[in-house]
Amino acid sequence: MWWLRKIVEGDLIILRLSGRIEGEQLNEIKELLANAEDAQHVVFDLEETKLVDREAIAFLSRCQEQGTKLRSCPAYIEEWIARAKDGVGKGRKR
Repeated sequence: MWWLRKIVEGDLIILRLSGRIEGEQLNEIKELLANAEDAQHVVFDLEETKLVDREAIAFLSRCQEQGTKLRSCPAYIEEWIARAKDGVGKGRKR
């Protein structure tokens, strides 16, 4: 289960994500981002995010590269994003 709350503070758009964030939820998040005029003014608040999948990690990594900030990001998510950026685990057999 997950939910998303949009908070506007001046010219800052805060998207508070809660619960499990998986590929199927990304379309709704992408839609909100498309409506934001400037990714530099978007913040993902991940304080209540419990679990993310690989697709969500790749998405968060791309958003960061485009200027979106991550607030209250759990350490394990930060680590997975860093690994994705470094290419760690790519091509690894399961």
